[in-house]
Amino acid sequence: MRVTYDTGTDTLTVVFKDAPVAESDEEKPGIIMDFDAAGDVVGIEIHVASTRVNDPTHVDFTAVA
Repeated sequence: MRVTYDTGTDTLTVVFKDAPVAESDEEKPGIIMDFDAAGDVVGIEIHVASTRVNDPTHVDFTAVA
């Protein structure tokens, strides 16, 4: 998984797996979901991220067994 934040465009991108994007849908204004050929979500793009998340420059990650 890869998370990037572009300060110039204020875009937060989360890529769940490296797979070709077959389709993209704007689920809500400014929230774009990318799908592979099987229909699985491979990524999410959030526009104007600074107004939609607490801190787009910081990520907490916890793995729970």
